[in-house]
Amino acid sequence: MTKILTVCGMGIGTSLILKMNTEKVLRALGKDEDVDVEASDIGTARGASRNADYVLISQDLADQLGEVPAKVIVIDNFLSIPEITSKLEGEL
Repeated sequence: MTKILTVCGMGIGTSLILKMNTEKVLRALGKDEDVDVEASDIGTARGASRNADYVLISQDLADQLGEVPAKVIVIDNFLSIPEITSKLEGEL
């Protein structure tokens, strides 16, 4: 199973919004059964990314995240279904 980690600064608000929108995109792509999505704060994400395949994150936090084994995908607008779709389509 593929694992996606959605990340924001505090792990409470925007990472959950990104998680829900990512799940919506996965349903539309027919990949929702194959992918597990988890929301996280930046501190937890450093460790949690070791078990993830992809990290969805904003550019400013991506710089803070540093080197991680998961593929980091920068999302500019966490509310944009078309952006999330275009960035995930070629990956999954």
